[in-house]
Amino acid sequence: MAQVQRMSRLMVKTLRDDPADAETLSHKLLVRAGYVRRNSAGIWTWLPLGKKVLDNISRVVREEMDAIGAQEVLLPALLPKEPYEASARWEEYGDLLFRLKDRKGGEYLLGPTHEEIFTLVVKDQVASYKDLPVMLYQIQTKYRDEARPRSGVLRGREFQMKDSYSFDTTDEGLAESYALHRAAYQKIFARLGLDYRIVSAVSGAMGGSASEEFLAPAAAGEDTFVDCPSCDYAANTEAVTFALKPVDGSGVGPVEELDTPDTPTIETLAEHLGVPASATLKNLLVKVDGEIVAVGVPGNREVDLGKLGEHLAPAVVELVTAEDFEGRGDLVRGYVGPQGLEKVRYIADPRVAPGTAWITGANKVNTHAKNVVAGRDFEVDDYLDVVVVEEGDPCPKCGTGLKLDRAIEIGHIFQLGRKYADTFQLDVLGRQGKPVRVTMGSYGIGVSRAVAALAEQSADEQGLCWPKEIAPADVHVVAAGKALQTELALDVSEKLGAAGVRVLVDDRAGVSPGVKFTDAELIGVPKILVAGRRSAEGVLELKDRRTGEREELTVDEAIARLAAE
Repeated sequence: MAQVQRMSRLMVKTLRDDPADAETLSHKLLVRAGYVRRNSAGIWTWLPLGKKVLDNISRVVREEMDAIGAQEVLLPALLPKEPYEASARWEEYGDLLFRLKDRKGGEYLLGPTHEEIFTLVVKDQVASYKDLPVMLYQIQTKYRDEARPRSGVLRGREFQMKDSYSFDTTDEGLAESYALHRAAYQKIFARLGLDYRIVSAVSGAMGGSASEEFLAPAAAGEDTFVDCPSCDYAANTEAVTFALKPVDGSGVGPVEELDTPDTPTIETLAEHLGVPASATLKNLLVKVDGEIVAVGVPGNREVDLGKLGEHLAPAVVELVTAEDFEGRGDLVRGYVGPQGLEKVRYIADPRVAPGTAWITGANKVNTHAKNVVAGRDFEVDDYLDVVVVEEGDPCPKCGTGLKLDRAIEIGHIFQLGRKYADTFQLDVLGRQGKPVRVTMGSYGIGVSRAVAALAEQSADEQGLCWPKEIAPADVHVVAAGKALQTELALDVSEKLGAAGVRVLVDDRAGVSPGVKFTDAELIGVPKILVAGRRSAEGVLELKDRRTGEREELTVDEAIARLAAE
């Protein structure tokens, strides 16, 4: 017996107009269709219909996690400071952490993620290699103090997330656990009806090495990724690499200084000399943990500060200010060149390869230099991929021009290795009777974010259009208005429920058929069954919400059809 929900008793209030503060399609429709309501900035109330969708996604996640042998637990959301201080993430997370004190002055946080706590749980519960491997997971509320929460439930300060963790004694075991999770994620997102891409990624504050993201392409996405049209390469833009290809610079003449008055920018320099910006070398000055560092990229490219920060984490990267030039004769604002820099670490993008020649600053006011060759006239301390990726950049795998697209991150998997096991000395007794350091994986799915991603991908001009697996009901029965139609709608709804079909029936009195039909389209249940003009004959109209196809069926035919789907 499946549930029959009567709209006359259901707490749902639909809206005709978009919320004034809504920017994305999912934000507009989830509010208008009565799935969520804003409580405060980045904090949302899940109303009955929305809670059903959220629970259905959680059910799918649980089923697939259980299928690979993962065990569900529930850890606290209120966490002590000390474990996060030990891992350095108390500082690394910065303002993203919700921090608080108890009445005795003890410091706590609201958990953004739980690597530290899971590590301590396993340290307490596991003693021998015989107890491993083990995979644990939870579905829980997480907290991040976003500076600008936006896009509805896509970027909130409180959100639902599935996070799981694997514990193995060998790198080979970690690879197997990682592969199990990867396959489970593919099944989860296929069942949810999401269009997604698996892309190479960076680990960020999570730590670890190997990392992949599951991205759902959508215009509202905050992630940009690249896709190769010729091969299977796909990556988050922060993970795109460019091969270092040294060239022969032996034929380049000596360095020559050029009089270039009033040319402190690449644009003014290129115009003054009549050269393309790509012939110039841009040198961006930043501070890394307070020390000045120069970053060199071709003049026609921009430095991706996010990418630079990922490379240099956990160090803090910030732009220099006017005060940083004081007392530094080698740093001439607008005319910096890598040659002649004193005690400044020089990082360059691989495009500034050994042997390449550039026009760049001469470290003198109104002066630049040409024929400045990398490896001859200046040395690069570190080569890092730091440019903003552009459409048409070569694929690292096959060389074809890459395509850029927007997407929503719905999942992320990491091979953490021994980062947290080292921090908390997570050892077990090995096969040889000696302690063995455990290696870990971390795997996340944004459960509440998946609701928004599905809304973005599946909605149409009329409203939401949920896949059957996660919809709040299987069929939306609409009584067109008259008493006979309402009686038939309620009768067929009870029979459908008895046949195991989840039903939402619009039996509201005093509501026009037009409003009911509009609400049915807006709410987005996969099938709409209408008790209309032929109700006296026992004939109903069945509509497919996605395709719009309609057909007339008797009550028995409708029940048989819907029960079989």
